Formats: sequence, C-alpha cells, structure tokens
Amino acid sequence: MLLSEQDQLLSYNGEVLVFQLSNPKPAEEADDKTMNLCVRRMAFNRDTKLFVQKSSGLLSMRASHSKIEMVCCSCTTDSRTGIILPCVLMKKKKRNNIKYFVLLLHSSNQFEQSFYFKLDYELKEDIRLFAGPSVLWRHTNKLFYISSNTCVVQSAPVQLSSVVWTGEIVGEGTVVLGIRTACLPETEDADGCSVSDRAIWGSEFFGYAIQTQKMLTGTCFMPHAYSRVVSSVHICKSERWKKQLRISLVAITHKKQLIWFQSGVPKGVCDLPYEKPCSVNPAVTSSNDLLFVVSFASGNSCVVQRRDCLQVASKWQKVKCVLVDDFIGSGSEQLLLLFKDDSNTDVLSTFKITDLGEVNYASGINYKHDVPAAEGLQENGLLTVRALETRLQAGWTSVRELQQHLGLQKRVILESCRALIDLVEERTHVLPNAKEEGLVSLWDDVENPPHSLSKETSLASEVPEHCTEELWQRVVGDSLVVGVKLTESFYLSLSDVSLSLVMDQDFSSISPIIKCQSKIIKLNKAFSSLAVSSSQIEPPPKKIKLDLHSKNDVRKEFPKRSSRIQLDGAKTVTAVTSLSPLLAFHRVCCVVLLHASKQNHQNESLQQSKKITVLCGKILLSLEDISNGRYSVKMLRDNSHCTGSVEDMLAVLAVSVRFSFQIVSSDCTLTRVSSWLQGEMECTPFEECQDNIFCHKAGDVHGTIFNWTLKNPFEGLLTIFCRNLTVLFQCLHSLTRVLPPSCRVKLLRSGSKAVLTEQLALALEKEMLTWKNSLFLKETKAENSLTWGNESGKKINNAPLASLLDTEEGVQQFRKNLQNEREESVRSMNQAINGALYQKMALKIAEAQLSSDMTVWRLS
Repeated sequence: MLLSEQDQLLSYNGEVLVFQLSNPKPAEEADDKTMNLCVRRMAFNRDTKLFVQKSSGLLSMRASHSKIEMVCCSCTTDSRTGIILPCVLMKKKKRNNIKYFVLLLHSSNQFEQSFYFKLDYELKEDIRLFAGPSVLWRHTNKLFYISSNTCVVQSAPVQLSSVVWTGEIVGEGTVVLGIRTACLPETEDADGCSVSDRAIWGSEFFGYAIQTQKMLTGTCFMPHAYSRVVSSVHICKSERWKKQLRISLVAITHKKQLIWFQSGVPKGVCDLPYEKPCSVNPAVTSSNDLLFVVSFASGNSCVVQRRDCLQVASKWQKVKCVLVDDFIGSGSEQLLLLFKDDSNTDVLSTFKITDLGEVNYASGINYKHDVPAAEGLQENGLLTVRALETRLQAGWTSVRELQQHLGLQKRVILESCRALIDLVEERTHVLPNAKEEGLVSLWDDVENPPHSLSKETSLASEVPEHCTEELWQRVVGDSLVVGVKLTESFYLSLSDVSLSLVMDQDFSSISPIIKCQSKIIKLNKAFSSLAVSSSQIEPPPKKIKLDLHSKNDVRKEFPKRSSRIQLDGAKTVTAVTSLSPLLAFHRVCCVVLLHASKQNHQNESLQQSKKITVLCGKILLSLEDISNGRYSVKMLRDNSHCTGSVEDMLAVLAVSVRFSFQIVSSDCTLTRVSSWLQGEMECTPFEECQDNIFCHKAGDVHGTIFNWTLKNPFEGLLTIFCRNLTVLFQCLHSLTRVLPPSCRVKLLRSGSKAVLTEQLALALEKEMLTWKNSLFLKETKAENSLTWGNESGKKINNAPLASLLDTEEGVQQFRKNLQNEREESVRSMNQAINGALYQKMALKIAEAQLSSDMTVWRLS
C-alpha cells in the first residue's frame, strides 16, 4: 500500500505499523550519509480515543552514492516458523545497478534481511508480496518471482497483461490469477468456451500455481467475458468437492461494479459510487456481517455489505488509506479510515474506526456523553452473559450425570464387598431387588446360584479350620500394621499370599475396602539375613519372595511376591495402611481376609493354582485405645538388649524403607562400623534377633534398624531400615565421618550379590523346566491329534520297487505312496496346537522369563 515516497502504513495484530524512511541531512557528505528506516507501533487507546505509540524500531542503512526507497509492505508468512510477520520490500539504486532486498520485522522491533536480488530494470507493475516471503512482479508481459528458499529469480512460462490476485488456494499452494491474450486452439477446449466466444473478447482468465508450475482453468474463477473489465479480485473461499475446485470471489470492474461469483457463475452485482475502483478487501464485523472495502484511484472509499443482496452501506471521500483489523480488541474486525489532512503532518491525526454498527470512533469528538456507544457495549455484555449461562447449564448437567454414575459405581462396590464377606463366612448372600436399584436384568433370572459362586464356596470349604495361629496389630507413627501368623503346614502349600482389610460397618458414603500396602520381609531361621522390598496395593500382583533355605523352597516360591515374614518356622503375613482416615470414625471394626493361591507341590509339573480366601478374624480400632498407647511399639533398652517383641520389630520393618550398602576397605578392617553402631548411634540388638539392632539415639534417627554382616574383615553389607530419605542421609553422613577415606560405599539394589546369584541360577533352572514341560506337552497333544500314515488306516505296500514299476497300476500305487509320505512329512514339521493350550504355554514361559529378567536387573 503506497502512501507516499516516505511513509507506509500496515495493520498487524490490532496495531498500526508506521514505516518512515528518513532523508539524509544536507550537511552530510555523500560518501558517509545513512538512511534510517524507522517503525512505530501505534495502538488505539479506548480511554483517550487516540492512537498512542507502544514501541519503535530503527534500521540504519548506508546510502553512499545511492538512493533507497520503500516499494511496498505487507504481512506474509515466514516459511521457517509459519508465523505471519510484517514484510517490507526495499529498493537501493546506484547508477544503473538496482538492488532489491526484503526485510522482516520481528516482535522485538528488530529488522531481519530475508534475501536480496539484483535487476537491470525497476519494478513498476503488479508487485506482490506473499508467503515465504516471496516477491512477484510483471515485466514486459512476463511473470517473475523469487522466494527466500531459492533466492533465484524465476520466470513463469506464461504471457499476461495483468495480475488481479495472488494468494493461497486449497490443494494448489500459491496461485496467481491473471489475464492474458486469448489462446485460440483449433477445437473447443475442455472448459466449454468456444473458439468464437474467446475470439470476440480477445482475452481470458488463467491461474498459475507457482509451486507445482501448473496451469488452472480460468473458468472456475470467472467467465472469460469479464476478463476485459475486471481490475481486482479477492477470493473469499476455495474448496475441493469431488475433485473439482470450487471458488467464491468478488471482483471489481472498470464499469463501476462489484460482482459476486460462485464456481464461475455470477450470483450478485452492486453498482459502485465512484470511478476507477482499484482494490477490494473483506472485513467480518461483530454482527458476522461480511463487508467489502473498495478503494478508488481518486482517494475515495466505500463499503459494500452482503446480506440478502449486495448494496453500498457507506462511502467516504478524501481517504488516504483504509486498514482492516481488530483495533479496539473486541474480537472482531473494524475499519480504520485515515483521512487526508494537509494541516497536520501526523498520519494518524485524522481517523475513523467503525464496523457500521455499534463501534464508531472518530478523531476530534467528545465521548463523555456518547450514549449510543454505551448502549452498544451494554448489549454486548448481555449477549456474553447469556452465552455464559448456557455453557454453565450444560456443565451442570454433565456434573449431575457424572455424580449419578459415581453413585452407581459406589453401590456396586458396596454390594460386592458384602457378597465377598458372606462368601468367606459361608453365608448365603441375598442380592438386592433389581427394581429397587433401578437396574434391568440382561438375562433371565434363575433360582440356582451361578456356577462360579458355587465353585468359590467349594474352594473355601477346602481350607483347613486351624490355618492361622495369631492375629496382631500395631500402630507405628501414622500407619497401622496388621499381621497374621500362619501354621507351618498351611503356609507351605500357599503362594501369592496377601492381606485385605474390609470395614465391617455399613458406611453408605464410602467404600469399605481399605487401601493396603505390603512389603516383602523375610527373617531366616538362623537370624543371619534379612530382605525387604516394596509391593503394591493389596491384593497385590505377583511379588518376589526371597527364600534362601533350600533349593526346593526357592524353586517353588521365588516367583511369588507377597508380604511374608519367617521367624524360626513361624510364618507371618503383614499389611500396612494409613491410620488417620480410620480415626475419623472414632471406632471401627475391620475384617482381615487372607488371599492366596493354593498349589500342589508333589511334582515338578506346572499346574493351575486355585485361588482361596480365608477369614483370619476381626480387629477393633478405637481412638481411645490409640490414645492410651495400647497398640504402640515399645522399644526400650534393657542393659545391652532391646526389649521389643518380635511383633514390634516386624511392625517397624514393615513401615520402614530398606537400603543396602556394600562397604569395601582396601587397607584396613571394618571394625569401625561396629564401634560406630554401638557407640555414636547407641544401637542394641533385639533379644529375638541378634543381627538386627535398634537405634536409641535421640533425634530423627531414633527407631532406625540396622543389620551389619561381615563377608570378610575388609568387606561387609550394611542394611538400613529408616522412615525416610532424610534419616538415611543423616546416618550416612555420620558413617562417612568414621570410615577411612579409602573405603568405598556402594548402594545395592536388592540384597547381596551372592544371594541374587543363587536366585538367578534357580530362576534360570525354572525357566528351562518350563520350556521342557511345554515342549513335552506339545508333543503329547500333537501325537493325539495327528493321524500318521493313510487316513484310511491302510498300510503302505512295501513291495519291491521294480515290481511296482512294471505295471501301470504299480506306478500309480507308487505315486500315491510317495504323496502320502510327503503329506506326513509336512504334518510332522507343521504341528498345530490348540489356541487355548498355546496361550497357557506362552503365559507360563513369560512368567518364568520375567522372574529371570528381574533377577538380572537387580544384579546389574
């Protein structure tokens, strides 16, 4: 948009960019003169109703013996980032050499030179800036263009008399719409325009896609009859429908007309008020009205409104420039009209902002009593409130539906818990009436209980009566620890052992299932080793059990993970849960359920486990008992021992975090560690477990349990059971002060290397046995399912080969025998097994491999 030789205006993101090129001072010498390109960002202030400067930028250019000018400016897309930026085309002329360069303006008001090119002539006709940035122009009826990607001037293989539009079209990229002299082939072309019709008008429309260098049919834009009168075009919409290009556009003509075209067919026409229209631009206002702003060569402008028909909505005279953007920040576009004012040098001194509706601002007007504008703002506010009320109502409906769904889920969980408790206690569970619950049965009701329920009841009846010896509970900090001591014979037949806590009261507002967390804790009979690792929410998934008594025990129980503690033949399962939520009920009774898989360990074959649930008893928890310290852990020092019971020690271990460290010294023994534990840390061993020692030192480290095992005088394993990482760091800080500098302290992922090595060997042995049993099972099934030999059971005639080949029947018999042998060979190599059997085999192999991989990871 060329305003003058020095000033250019451009709208960008609701702001007005004023580009000004300063003249060199006369006193400066020609060799040293510079030209400054200044940009000012002007924004409309709705309080003062004036344009104010937000920021500015400056670019200095040397102009010795040369003349620098601004050619044009526009907003184009930067192909590197996809961001639309202001773009300015500059010209630098020195004698007969003409250099053009393209500048991009960034948000920091910094100019960036995108590219430059040199020509031996000046650009004067149909100069356009488009995405890239790229420059397009017409010279001697030829089309030329250059982009930032190539930086090379290219010419299109077309002759044209004018360019009426340049922009993006769906599926074609950047397209140039131009007018050229009609090409007259010998026969009628495909677009339906005859040779005689085009000869009458003498010119035609054409489209040229720059990226694909493809010609587009001109009649999809407009009929060729309009090619002699159209001066400018704006394409409003382009789309592909059934591989056909459909375009909607408006065109202005030398006949003072604005015409609306759809798919090449004129749909409306409007007479313009002034002569020589030169450009047309669209605008979408707050009322969703589509306006077309037409500028004329005489400096006048008008707006054509498209509702039921095209009509001139408003017109102005002595207009310097018309910009379209959201200048007031309302979310829709307005028109900014800058009027010519010889008395004021500021380009934004005389202006008008309007959308032909509620928005109407003009310079030099007092807005203190602007009642219509206030009423328009109030109306916009009412419309906004109505839209927000509609969204709020829709959101509230969604919240109610979600609450109903959550309520249904809660009722299903409560009923499932009641059914589980009745099943364990061998009571008949009565399902609620479907009508009362608002449910519809998906199958016919039957009087007999489902088969699965009968099966679970039969499994529960197989559990021996005296399978548990003791049920205990302890309170450690904010945690409740529940332990169940199992009998020796019952424990050996179980795997995947875990505990669940279910509240016995009927609370309709909460779920009765209590979230539990388990830990794998194992104390050997000889009190020489201890292992702990984390687990999941009860009932837990498979959890590794660290058992090092014998090879057979590890082979049977290593893949199973649960919360188990073994102490001199006594087997204890524990569950840890948060105490504070339970105290909200003041007094609560919980049912303790033991979940396990009962297996047959008589042979090495893999058999399907039977899941059982055992009712271990009930625990009563009240705020009064906790306040009196009834279930508290009591760890007191009695001379050289700790008086805590086995249950107290197991409760502390269950809530603690375990860390193992390998300590190696190269030049001295590790006697300092024992001295440090007994002296500075004030530790005493448990009476029931001498290797586990309790820290009585005051402070955060109080209650920490240590286990120190010497492999040799220069290497040992220190296991620390602490509440959190802060306590761990305090212990390590104290330890490193007594160890010599040559000692190396290494954090172990789980246990000692020797223990994990033995576990890996056993896991690999089990994996090998799994493969062996699976292959043997496959061969057995294959032998039972495949029929070897002839399907009729006839034996192959083993007559001598020579006698068979003497006759035609013998040859046929030989061929048949040979074909049967081929089929038997193929069947033997491609043995098929049942899908369910294969799934079972694959699951067992994957479980065995998972155990091996986990042990390898812990060793690494």
